[in-house]
Amino acid sequence: MASYKITLRHAQGIQISFHSEQHTSLLDALEQSKIQIEFQCREGFCGACRVRLCKGKVGYRHKPLAFIDKNEILACSCQPLTDIDIDIDIN
Repeated sequence: MASYKITLRHAQGIQISFHSEQHTSLLDALEQSKIQIEFQCREGFCGACRVRLCKGKVGYRHKPLAFIDKNEILACSCQPLTDIDIDIDIN
């Protein structure tokens, strides 16, 4: 039952919470906080939900198949393991 803080850079420093008992993924936490980002597959296959991880650590339910660079994560299939800072463009 972990809880972590997610800070959105370039979005006036908006902060939301991730609660492992409520959220299945980072994307789920963003959606429940009414923050929209691009996504398609929700399984780590397409890479549409790719965001930049600026600080912190995440883990994956299963290894993503989409290509990601060193500082990128897939919001649809990762979960924070610590407080994180991410860089996203809010729609």
